[in-house]
Amino acid sequence: MMGRTRYVVCRIMLHLSGSEVAPILGALNRSASEAIDAEGDMKVMGEELVSICENLLDYDESWMSSANEGDVFWKEEDAGDYFQELFTDSGERYLSEPPSNYSNSNDSFSVPVTRNVVVMITVAYEGEVPQLEEDLSNIAAMQEALKALIDLHYKNKLRAVQVHFSPAQLGDELTNDQLLQHFTELIPL
Repeated sequence: MMGRTRYVVCRIMLHLSGSEVAPILGALNRSASEAIDAEGDMKVMGEELVSICENLLDYDESWMSSANEGDVFWKEEDAGDYFQELFTDSGERYLSEPPSNYSNSNDSFSVPVTRNVVVMITVAYEGEVPQLEEDLSNIAAMQEALKALIDLHYKNKLRAVQVHFSPAQLGDELTNDQLLQHFTELIPL
């Protein structure tokens, strides 16, 4: 196996819950806007991933459940296909479409505040990162995984990054029933 590049594609899902989680949608939407403006520039994408991971670490008292999956590849094309598969699945989740502009027409001054947010981070990287390649169904492991994602950016090992979140913007609400219906793989932390 010497001389071959090891590619890993993984997706982490993290469910946050509580009355104080809605503000994270602002940080997620800011990062999404920066990433869209950067048109795929990996340096900017990595910086936004760092920002998202740091925000999630700040909200660790609101973490309720998680899931992770991934695979190892020796061909970049196979890794790209799997990344696209996870990207498509994340994008099809309830209320996880890209942010849209807020409408100003006759909106009331109050918006419903969601008590549930699910963040789905999909990355492709080179090498081996044990913190991302293990069961992340406990808080300590999830904290280490988010820190490992930050390290991947600074070590220039990231090859692709995509972040989806549900609900997609302030004013949308992810109910407990929708959470159970669309995120069945989540395991309580």
